[in-house]
Amino acid sequence: MSSFYSSIVQNFLISFGVVIGASLFSGIGAIITNHPPYKIMMQVASSIKIWAIAASLGGTFSSFTVIEKGIFDGEIKTLAKQALYILISLSGANIGYEFIRLLQRCGCIWGR
Repeated sequence: MSSFYSSIVQNFLISFGVVIGASLFSGIGAIITNHPPYKIMMQVASSIKIWAIAASLGGTFSSFTVIEKGIFDGEIKTLAKQALYILISLSGANIGYEFIRLLQRCGCIWGR
């Protein structure tokens, strides 16, 4: 697999994993501290999405330098790649958030 495709897969899975991992561990922490786990998990999942994107891209400043290079130096190919990386990371974070929402819905169904 080429490095471009492996980077896409890694960006998606890193952002997905950050949202899922942070939410699950915050749910465990909520159970330990006697707070409602679903509520805490949803709050963390919604607030950590932007950090998941930044983590999957390897920091925000490297992304900005690549975007700057694409805009000011006319390198459209690198600009398109970076935009695709950002979109893939965003979709991974959003799918992670939806997975946590799915867990919440399944908990409501099974709790009846």
